[in-house]
Amino acid sequence: MFEIITPLFLSLIVGGVFVGIVFGAIPGMTATMAVAVSLPLTYSLGLENGLALLLGLYVGGISGGLVPAILLGIPGTPSSITTTFDGVPMAQRGEGEAALRIGIVSSLVGGLISLLILWLFAPTLADFAIRFSYVEKFLIIFFALSVMAALSSDMLLGIFSGVLGVFVSLVGVYDISDGGNGELRLVPPGTEYWLDGGFALLPVLIGLFGLAAILEEAERGVPSAASSDEIAIGKSSSFSFSVFRGQTLNLIRSSGIGTFVGILPGVGGSAASIISYTNAKTFSKHPERFGKGEPAGIMASEAGNNGLTGGALVPLLSLGIPGDSTTALLIGAFTLQGIQVGPLFIGNNPTTWNAMIFAMLIANLVMFAMMYFAIRYFALVVTVPKHILFPVILMMCVIGAYTINYGIMFDVWTLLIFGVFGWLAVKLRLEIAPFIIGFILGPSAEVYFVKSLESFGTLSIFFTKSWIAVVLWILIAGSIAGSIAMSRKKAGQVADPS
Repeated sequence: MFEIITPLFLSLIVGGVFVGIVFGAIPGMTATMAVAVSLPLTYSLGLENGLALLLGLYVGGISGGLVPAILLGIPGTPSSITTTFDGVPMAQRGEGEAALRIGIVSSLVGGLISLLILWLFAPTLADFAIRFSYVEKFLIIFFALSVMAALSSDMLLGIFSGVLGVFVSLVGVYDISDGGNGELRLVPPGTEYWLDGGFALLPVLIGLFGLAAILEEAERGVPSAASSDEIAIGKSSSFSFSVFRGQTLNLIRSSGIGTFVGILPGVGGSAASIISYTNAKTFSKHPERFGKGEPAGIMASEAGNNGLTGGALVPLLSLGIPGDSTTALLIGAFTLQGIQVGPLFIGNNPTTWNAMIFAMLIANLVMFAMMYFAIRYFALVVTVPKHILFPVILMMCVIGAYTINYGIMFDVWTLLIFGVFGWLAVKLRLEIAPFIIGFILGPSAEVYFVKSLESFGTLSIFFTKSWIAVVLWILIAGSIAGSIAMSRKKAGQVADPS
């Protein structure tokens, strides 16, 4: 088991965490972008070493977002939004370093608790999912898409985004082995040569999460970097571990909420941190302190968003359904190595499973050590000019897209097409997470649907196949009903602001 922990394996984790923290600490450059631009590097590293790099980037990127959130009031990642609520007031009082260290310790707790839940529940869920027929497999994907739509900012736009992703995934030849007729579908005239196999997954991912972010920042004018005077973090003596006294329940509850939100497909870290923060404030003896520099608020936010890291891997490794946009990118790493994630993955690839557990554990410990003892230096990352960083990242995106499939120029055009689409999607209020997960799951959903009809010959089988199917339909109906209720509640609040 321990033979997988080689010097290269450890070096990639450390390097990944370091780069991830840098990406997370620079506003506009998220953990997802870090994983996207580094994805092509994993091809030559092999699966275990490649995952070590990507998981280090994931953990470091999520944690690094607290740096600008506290020092500048600008979330480094979407999951750090609520960290600004109490982090900024503490920094304004000269307690910036104390706030950062509180967030770092809370990040470690959230990451370790979510990892424990991943280790305990993913194999059990996978063993259960092995018994699923084509009918249950189709319904679990349907449920995943309904959950994403239900928890989107707008249910109809969430549904549309997910369906659009499925639609785009069907471009190309309908393979005979999948129950098709071998004909091209949804291919514009003149593009048959390039779109025979549809859009390649990895250039699509890099475009949506790498190029689109650069275009969005460029549209804003690429603001100048913060000066060293703007990031004064106070005296190191202001922090003490005694601040965590009486906060054990808050940390465990927030970590659990973050992990649970991570298990729900496509929800994202911002929801995890917001729900954790809201619960901490609700159950606090002093809710009036929240938003004014309350350490418990930072604890809840950071434990919640780091709890997402392990939770999002649970559905990925047990069901083949990514929990968030970053774990969707991890599917690209498996694809490069010719491995399919799903119920059989853990049982058939025990070495890779152990490598991922060790990588997550080591990454969380390395993240804590780096940020806790060198936070003053990482804080200077926000002063790096973006006009230097963005051209380098753009070059990495283009080179990565071009080399993934051994030098196909159309993959660069795919990068550009989906980069522009991702930039426009924000303006059109489309949801990127439902789109990309729909894109990934669309081909599987089609295969399971067609195979179910081939095997049983009637649509009624989707309702009567087993008790599992009945339970899944109840969950689907519940997620949609809950979304409608929340939408009506929001509409009522808008109509009656008093």
